[in-house]
Amino acid sequence: MSSDFEYATLGGGCFWCLEAVYQEVKGVHKVTSGYAGGTKENANYSAVCSGTTQHAEVVQVQFDPQAVSFDQILDIFWTIHDPTTPNRQGNDRGPQYRSVIFYHDEAQKAEAEKSIAETAPQLWDDPVVTQLAPLEAFYPAEVSHHDYYRKVGNRNPYCTFIITPKVKKFRERFAELRKQ
Repeated sequence: MSSDFEYATLGGGCFWCLEAVYQEVKGVHKVTSGYAGGTKENANYSAVCSGTTQHAEVVQVQFDPQAVSFDQILDIFWTIHDPTTPNRQGNDRGPQYRSVIFYHDEAQKAEAEKSIAETAPQLWDDPVVTQLAPLEAFYPAEVSHHDYYRKVGNRNPYCTFIITPKVKKFRERFAELRKQ
């Protein structure tokens, strides 16, 4: 694997869901749950859940672009969350659960704009409401949130009913992008 990693920072509901999927993607070196896009200089779970910081729960995906492209990262993103519901994913409600892509440079911005306009609408009938914004700051989540699905798995009903179907969907639709 190359040492020239790139980063994608994505919000699509609860960060546990996105983390569980992207950890299985070939070429992904590391996935960190965290917070981005808020109005405060720092973020933590209780403040973000209170709705007072306007941060989104996100994952920051460190990947090798020689093994998986940013466009492929976005294709997975559109498949594993609903980008048509503002501030909501299933029963999770609030601005912290919004669909958002935080771009790291102008090339990512252009790719994301194209993906929002062309790829996502092919998968979803309703209008896509995914926000696109520059990444200004990323705050890693508390350690208890890291590797949550790997640690807890189906011992938690949320994992059983929400995360496991997303992981299964990824495995079925993107078998060629799954780590061996």
